[in-house]
Amino acid sequence: MDKKTFNQLRLELSIQAKNGIDFIIAATVIWFMIAIIWRLSYSAYDKSVLTFIIGGLLLPLAWGLSKVLKTTWTLPNNPLQPLGLWLNFAQLFYFPFLVFILIKHPDYFVMTYVIITGAHFFPYAWFYKAPIFGIGAGVISLGGLLLGLSLPPDRMFLIPLFMSACLLFLTYLLYQNYLKKKSRALVN
Repeated sequence: MDKKTFNQLRLELSIQAKNGIDFIIAATVIWFMIAIIWRLSYSAYDKSVLTFIIGGLLLPLAWGLSKVLKTTWTLPNNPLQPLGLWLNFAQLFYFPFLVFILIKHPDYFVMTYVIITGAHFFPYAWFYKAPIFGIGAGVISLGGLLLGLSLPPDRMFLIPLFMSACLLFLTYLLYQNYLKKKSRALVN
């Protein structure tokens, strides 16, 4: 496969999936719900477990949004399509660290989860040819760390709120990127 064909396949993925904004919007909602959980007067451990549970809504919510936004998850004629799923699965290999934090330092669970989630966006900068994913990965990961280091335990809800705000802004930028790519593709 030549470089031009390879780049065309990536562009096709980016346009058909609309840069994955169905997942980003779903994650925005989920992280806002997590911020509400971290405002509750439960123990940090209980809030962490609830955070895990609420995270399970991501896939069904993204699937519903894909129907509304008319995004495509599968492109059978595009050999790069399965890579997007594998990039997402790669995040799961960080979950043992998250479980360690849950058991040993639950006050920092939400910060750790934000860092892992933010960092997992980095390869999508290449996959969708959308550099904003890489910038977002850095801002979210570093921002989550800085907030975690500076906030008292009773203010940790600000970390998922920060995440939700970042994802909302990322959605806007990714949608603008999608529109630009789509208009260029129509011209060619």
